[in-house]
Amino acid sequence: MKRQELQVAALQNGTVIDHIPSSKLFEVINLLNLEKIRTSVTVGFNLKSKKMGHKSIIKIADKFFTDEELNQLAVITPNVSLCIIRDYEVVEKKTVELADNLVGIIKCNNPKCITNNEPMLTRFHVLDHATGTVCCHYCNTQQHLDEVKLCQ
Repeated sequence: MKRQELQVAALQNGTVIDHIPSSKLFEVINLLNLEKIRTSVTVGFNLKSKKMGHKSIIKIADKFFTDEELNQLAVITPNVSLCIIRDYEVVEKKTVELADNLVGIIKCNNPKCITNNEPMLTRFHVLDHATGTVCCHYCNTQQHLDEVKLCQ
């Protein structure tokens, strides 16, 4: 039996985001505005994974993400793997983790919160990384990351 594989060109420089839950792939694409990227973007959807069962992966040529972008990514998909590629070599590999404090990233779901009524940045403290529970600094409203809306 002949084995067939799809081969994708290696990145000379850029970023690989791996171990994305397949259910979150399109949210990640929208969040990172990948439709506006002018370099090559390779997307693998619903790939077999020993670790996750199924996963998705994104390879972006000549793109390196800011800490702010990575913090937003961690809200949507904590614990994805990020590989930085330079000259075809992985120079850095890390897990994108949720920061302890989220400033200007998510909206408070309390309509009476000052952040929804005054022009100011939201500020949340992560109460529990495992469950994704966050608390608004201003009104103490607790929310779960599966239910938050990102600031745009």
